[in-house]
Amino acid sequence: MVTLSGRSALVTGASSGIGAVVAEALAAAGARVGLVARREDRLDEVLKRCRRHSPGSAMWAADLGDLDGVGALAAAVEREFGGVDVLVNNAGMPKRRRVQDLSPADTEEVMRLNYTSPVRLTLALLPGMIARGHGHLIAIGSVAARLGPPHEAAYAASKAALTAFWESMTVDLDGTGVHAHVIQPALISGTELFTLPGNEPPLSDLSDALPPREVADAVLEVLESTRFERYVPGWFDEMASGKAADVDAFITGVKEWTRDRLEPPTL
Repeated sequence: MVTLSGRSALVTGASSGIGAVVAEALAAAGARVGLVARREDRLDEVLKRCRRHSPGSAMWAADLGDLDGVGALAAAVEREFGGVDVLVNNAGMPKRRRVQDLSPADTEEVMRLNYTSPVRLTLALLPGMIARGHGHLIAIGSVAARLGPPHEAAYAASKAALTAFWESMTVDLDGTGVHAHVIQPALISGTELFTLPGNEPPLSDLSDALPPREVADAVLEVLESTRFERYVPGWFDEMASGKAADVDAFITGVKEWTRDRLEPPTL
């Protein structure tokens, strides 16, 4: 079991769902955890649970969609913790709409929160990690980054951009002692990705959703290794490699799958 005693971790989107469970798991492993999210009341509840394991944990209520505030947030966390050893970029938003129903503002809003914001936070904290000679930069991506699901163009593009940045970054950081990892979850229960207003109902069967603890376990797993990418569940790596082997066949299959769910059943 991974031990993070004496280490500090920062988790964004930590007020609920995956972020809250990951934060508690890191605290239980001994890390001093910093929590970031917009909703201060809910964040405070997660902080109380983290402090049962790690009394030195702290929280910052912030809107990560406000890019101008990201640098100041990073500086505040470093002042409080003396540096960050583990960064988990989890904050994000869905946008389930066909491209015919997307506006440019929709796509820009998703990209700002899901891609630009975590990149800015990472670049702000990276110099300290490099100076100390160790660190872990974790992005909570999505299988959408590799599989391009229907009605998820804006969301999938943001997670694909994040994955591509992380993939190049992990090569650039070779020899620094700082490692980059991407967790690519499929359907996860207890999140708000499927219930937020302004989104179409999901096409997938949510009864197959896994608990957020599966993602937390994947985070702890990569912290013990230099593994770059981890799917949740793990068998999705076979689906991604199958798509890469024959993209046209994969897209044809997804079109058929989508039609089956959108067309009314024949009587």
